[in-house]
Amino acid sequence: MNIVQWKPFGDLDRFFDERTFPAFARFGGDLAVDLYEDDGNIIAKMNLPGIKPEEIDIALEDDTLTVSGRREEEKKTEDKDYYSKEIRRGSFSRSVSLPRSVDAAETEARYDNGVLIVTMPVIEGANERTVKIPLQA
Repeated sequence: MNIVQWKPFGDLDRFFDERTFPAFARFGGDLAVDLYEDDGNIIAKMNLPGIKPEEIDIALEDDTLTVSGRREEEKKTEDKDYYSKEIRRGSFSRSVSLPRSVDAAETEARYDNGVLIVTMPVIEGANERTVKIPLQA
Protein backbone atom coordinates (compact mmCIF):
# COMPACT_ATOMS: atom_id res chain seq x y z
CA MET A 1 0.00 0.00 0.00
CA ASN A 2 1.38 3.41 -0.98
CA ILE A 3 1.24 6.32 1.41
CA VAL A 4 -0.12 9.51 -0.16
CA GLN A 5 0.63 12.84 1.46
CA TRP A 6 -2.52 14.76 2.34
CA LYS A 7 -2.52 18.31 0.95
CA PRO A 8 -5.73 20.00 2.09
CA PHE A 9 -5.05 23.15 0.07
CA GLY A 10 -3.68 21.43 -3.02
CA ASP A 11 -6.70 22.23 -5.19
CA LEU A 12 -6.65 25.85 -4.08
CA ASP A 13 -2.92 26.13 -4.86
CA ARG A 14 -3.49 24.64 -8.31
CA PHE A 15 -6.33 27.11 -8.95
CA PHE A 16 -3.99 30.07 -8.48
CA ASP A 17 -1.12 28.43 -10.36
CA GLU A 18 0.04 30.40 -13.40
CA ARG A 19 -0.64 27.54 -15.82
CA THR A 20 -4.28 27.09 -14.83
CA PHE A 21 -5.16 30.71 -14.06
CA PRO A 22 -2.61 32.91 -15.90
CA ALA A 23 -4.56 36.17 -15.54
CA PHE A 24 -4.13 36.05 -11.76
CA ALA A 25 -0.34 35.68 -12.07
CA ARG A 26 -0.10 38.54 -14.57
CA PHE A 27 -2.21 40.81 -12.37
CA GLY A 28 0.13 40.41 -9.40
CA GLY A 29 3.26 40.69 -11.51
CA ASP A 30 2.15 43.78 -13.40
CA LEU A 31 1.94 45.95 -10.30
CA ALA A 32 4.72 44.43 -8.21
CA VAL A 33 6.73 46.89 -6.09
CA ASP A 34 10.21 46.51 -4.62
CA LEU A 35 10.40 48.56 -1.41
CA TYR A 36 13.66 49.00 0.49
CA GLU A 37 15.65 51.49 2.56
CA ASP A 38 18.98 52.85 1.36
CA ASP A 39 21.07 55.70 2.72
CA GLY A 40 18.27 57.37 4.70
CA ASN A 41 15.70 57.00 1.91
CA ILE A 42 12.88 54.59 1.26
CA ILE A 43 13.04 53.50 -2.37
CA ALA A 44 10.08 52.11 -4.32
CA LYS A 45 10.73 50.48 -7.71
CA MET A 46 7.94 49.47 -10.05
CA ASN A 47 8.04 48.10 -13.59
CA LEU A 48 5.62 50.04 -15.80
CA PRO A 49 6.68 49.28 -19.39
CA GLY A 50 4.88 50.91 -22.27
CA ILE A 51 3.38 53.75 -20.25
CA LYS A 52 4.04 57.40 -21.03
CA PRO A 53 5.45 59.33 -18.05
CA GLU A 54 2.63 61.87 -18.29
CA GLU A 55 0.13 59.02 -17.75
CA ILE A 56 1.56 58.15 -14.29
CA ASP A 57 0.31 59.78 -11.07
CA ILE A 58 2.24 59.46 -7.82
CA ALA A 59 0.79 60.48 -4.44
CA LEU A 60 1.92 60.26 -0.81
CA GLU A 61 -0.66 60.45 1.95
CA ASP A 62 -0.53 59.19 5.55
CA ASP A 63 2.64 57.14 4.94
CA THR A 64 1.05 55.43 1.94
CA LEU A 65 2.51 55.62 -1.57
CA THR A 66 -0.04 55.36 -4.38
CA VAL A 67 0.96 54.93 -8.03
CA SER A 68 -1.83 55.08 -10.59
CA GLY A 69 -2.15 55.61 -14.29
CA ARG A 70 -3.47 54.30 -17.53
CA ARG A 71 -2.25 51.96 -20.26
CA GLU A 72 -3.73 53.03 -23.56
CA GLU A 73 -5.61 50.62 -25.77
CA GLU A 74 -4.53 50.38 -29.39
CA LYS A 75 -6.76 52.55 -31.55
CA LYS A 76 -7.39 49.98 -34.26
CA THR A 77 -7.68 46.34 -33.21
CA GLU A 78 -10.55 45.01 -35.29
CA ASP A 79 -8.25 44.44 -38.31
CA LYS A 80 -6.13 41.97 -36.35
CA ASP A 81 -6.86 38.29 -35.79
CA TYR A 82 -5.47 37.77 -32.30
CA TYR A 83 -4.34 34.35 -31.11
CA SER A 84 -3.73 35.77 -27.67
CA LYS A 85 -4.38 39.18 -26.09
CA GLU A 86 -2.85 39.15 -22.61
CA ILE A 87 -1.38 42.63 -22.20
CA ARG A 88 -3.52 44.51 -19.70
CA ARG A 89 -4.92 47.84 -20.81
CA GLY A 90 -6.82 50.57 -19.01
CA SER A 91 -6.48 52.12 -15.58
CA PHE A 92 -4.34 50.75 -12.79
CA SER A 93 -3.56 51.70 -9.19
CA ARG A 94 -1.28 50.31 -6.50
CA SER A 95 -0.98 51.55 -2.91
CA VAL A 96 1.85 50.53 -0.58
CA SER A 97 2.04 51.26 3.16
CA LEU A 98 5.45 52.65 4.00
CA PRO A 99 7.33 51.22 7.00
CA ARG A 100 8.50 54.67 8.15
CA SER A 101 7.37 58.28 7.83
CA VAL A 102 8.80 60.12 4.83
CA ASP A 103 9.14 63.73 3.73
CA ALA A 104 6.64 64.12 0.89
CA ALA A 105 7.98 67.58 -0.07
CA GLU A 106 11.48 66.16 -0.72
CA THR A 107 10.32 63.02 -2.54
CA GLU A 108 11.67 62.54 -6.06
CA ALA A 109 10.53 60.23 -8.86
CA ARG A 110 12.34 59.03 -11.99
CA TYR A 111 11.01 57.02 -14.90
CA ASP A 112 13.62 55.38 -17.08
CA ASN A 113 13.26 52.51 -19.56
CA GLY A 114 9.88 51.49 -18.14
CA VAL A 115 11.02 51.47 -14.50
CA LEU A 116 9.58 53.95 -12.00
CA ILE A 117 11.86 54.76 -9.05
CA VAL A 118 10.45 56.85 -6.19
CA THR A 119 12.99 58.09 -3.61
CA MET A 120 11.44 59.23 -0.31
CA PRO A 121 13.64 60.71 2.46
CA VAL A 122 12.92 59.22 5.89
CA ILE A 123 11.88 61.62 8.64
CA GLU A 124 13.99 60.59 11.62
CA GLY A 125 12.08 60.12 14.88
CA ALA A 126 8.67 60.40 13.21
CA ASN A 127 7.83 56.73 13.82
CA GLU A 128 8.47 57.00 17.51
CA ARG A 129 4.84 57.45 18.39
CA THR A 130 4.91 55.89 21.82
CA VAL A 131 2.40 57.56 24.06
CA LYS A 132 2.49 56.84 27.79
CA ILE A 133 -0.98 56.34 29.16
CA PRO A 134 -1.36 56.89 32.88
CA LEU A 135 -2.94 54.02 34.76
CA GLN A 136 -5.63 55.00 37.22
CA ALA A 137 -6.04 52.75 40.21
